[in-house]
Amino acid sequence: MIGGGSWATAIIKMLSDNFTAKEIYWWMRNQESITHLQKYKHNPHYLSSVEIRIPEDNISDNISGIIEKAEYIVLNVPAAFLKETLAGVSPEQLKGKKIISAIKGIVPDENLIIGEFLNQKYSVPYEDIVVISGPCHAEEVALEKLSYLTIASINLELAATFARLLSTRYIKTNISDDIFGTEYAAVLKNIYAVASGICHGVGYGDNFQAVLISNAIREIKRFVDAVHPISRDIKESAYLGDLLVTAYSQFSRNRTFGNMIGKGYTVKSAQLEMNMVAEGYYAVSSMHHINKKYKVDMPISRAVYAILYEKHSPHIEMRLLTEQLS
Repeated sequence: MIGGGSWATAIIKMLSDNFTAKEIYWWMRNQESITHLQKYKHNPHYLSSVEIRIPEDNISDNISGIIEKAEYIVLNVPAAFLKETLAGVSPEQLKGKKIISAIKGIVPDENLIIGEFLNQKYSVPYEDIVVISGPCHAEEVALEKLSYLTIASINLELAATFARLLSTRYIKTNISDDIFGTEYAAVLKNIYAVASGICHGVGYGDNFQAVLISNAIREIKRFVDAVHPISRDIKESAYLGDLLVTAYSQFSRNRTFGNMIGKGYTVKSAQLEMNMVAEGYYAVSSMHHINKKYKVDMPISRAVYAILYEKHSPHIEMRLLTEQLS
């Protein structure tokens, strides 16, 4: 496991509940957090109620050492920090490894989803890449509330194998071969959750939220069909389900971030108060640039970009958006 946040902690819990914890290795950047984990068996900053049943020596800030020991590498840091995290890792070190992306974002500057980044920059074959998608919030995993995950890979045998590692009495899994569609949908749903939060912040109610999200799933379909035109059912949990939980849930950091923006916070002040990364903030900029190539009609995404990056008024942009939705 590469990463020390709430989703990383939740996946560690799933894996620990499913097979021998001594076979799990965990890389974290913060030495203070590592020391706390080794001593008290809890992550001090995220999902602190979850007991971590991993041997002390298996938790380290030596990323190369962790990668060398593992067969499956789960990437679980914010997309904005992925390049920095892997800066000391060479393509040779990842050769033959199965790489699982639990990141729901786009690598900034590169404007690549995680699978594309791994393939282009680290020569990882797509057959060795797996994508984890929801709908699933880490906080409910910690509470062992029934949740569903979609495990995607063009190598369906690999997807099924990793799905079995995550399956527990409170986690059910589905598999898919749509790594591009599920990754882009996971990126886009964060943007629409920000939009949902902004709308709530400026005073729109549930009636408009329903219209917003029904338009959002159509935007997702238009975009993923343009980027990777295969047969897919956009109403499946990996697409519509993930969008719904992120747009409506009290645990959604993207919705929380958007709500703060709608209430008048600056981007910087909202980020500082949350003390967590809202992937939708970075994603909307990347999608703005990616869509210059595809030219898909995406009025909601465009409105969020105008608010966050062009400093347009949330009240005015949302009012203008209401005239474009149906």
